[in-house]
Amino acid sequence: MMKCSKCHSPDGVQRAGFIRGRQRFFCKICDYHFVDQKTLRTPERRRHQPTISDVARELGVAPSTVSRALNGHSDINTNTREAILEVARRLDYQPNLLAQSLKSSATHTIGVVIPDIERPFFATCVSGIQQVAAEAGYRVMICQSKESYEMEVSNVQALMASRVDGLLICHSRDTQNFDHVKQHAHKGTPIVHFDRVCNEVNSAQVVIDDWGGAYAITEHLIQEGCRRIAILAGPEPLLISRQRISGYQNALKRYRLPVRPEYEVHSNFQPESAVAALDGWLALPEPPDAIFAINYTNAFDLLVALKERQVRVPEEIAVVGFGDEFMAAMIEPGLTTVNLHPHRIGQQAARLFLDQVRQKEHFQPRTFVITGDLIIRKSSLKGQGGGFQLEI
Repeated sequence: MMKCSKCHSPDGVQRAGFIRGRQRFFCKICDYHFVDQKTLRTPERRRHQPTISDVARELGVAPSTVSRALNGHSDINTNTREAILEVARRLDYQPNLLAQSLKSSATHTIGVVIPDIERPFFATCVSGIQQVAAEAGYRVMICQSKESYEMEVSNVQALMASRVDGLLICHSRDTQNFDHVKQHAHKGTPIVHFDRVCNEVNSAQVVIDDWGGAYAITEHLIQEGCRRIAILAGPEPLLISRQRISGYQNALKRYRLPVRPEYEVHSNFQPESAVAALDGWLALPEPPDAIFAINYTNAFDLLVALKERQVRVPEEIAVVGFGDEFMAAMIEPGLTTVNLHPHRIGQQAARLFLDQVRQKEHFQPRTFVITGDLIIRKSSLKGQGGGFQLEI
């Protein structure tokens, strides 16, 4: 219960508004106004994001004085500056980035659109982007499309409405129309594509050597003695599916092994699709002795399904994936994969964006290719290394 600071009686005390952010009281007994020094002002209008005007009102100074103090101008008295900074901290004042961008035409913010933040590959790409962006004084706004074209379009619209300085984008699996990116590229907005790219926009790109990685991992299986190598690909329209299938087929042809249509299955990357493909292969008169899953998560699905069906890996069927994460080394047997260096992909995408910002109209879009590394683990080691000799 509030007591009067003059007569010390609580009986006649009532609220009487606010003054300089403090609750004001009036004592009817002694006709005295006083302020509670412990109570901060919390009226309805304080619930919005504090502004420079709010800081100025607290101290009884002009908003221009607050602005100059917050921006480090030397014409502000030291004591005044310290008082302004203290009130700004207490009110949790944050600069209005939109207002600043309208004044400077730049927010130092990069918009990033990825298919799925829960996938370690994309999360690691974002980590690389943020590292390079932070070192250059940029913030990062991240959106995920969840592999939906409609959500990707909405993400791009939201980021551009927030006045980001440019876009770093990896398209969803569903995306076939790129007008939502083209319209901003035509206006001169810096855009960098990574991993899943769009060739309809003349933008800088960071891509993976899908063909080379698929060739290397198929060659490894052949050198381990595998002769009937199946491939679990993604949807046919996907560029990564086409490139990885091409690398796989070229390795088979190079080693004079037949390209068998029954060993090539397109899926939607879902676990049930991978298991259905496996059951189809196991029912063949000549089941495959190795399976190359172009998506490493499907390789995990295959390892689980093979164990349930009591098929030994790699003795009866070797399994390899494309893309590496910590789980690949932790499961038994460890999964042979191609490390795609997602952190490096993110770093390079951010660097290409910064190059474009600095060089402006002189920037020439270019494609940066990341070469993956073959990581050999037990899932492909049949103990028959060197069992196949290439005849030239």
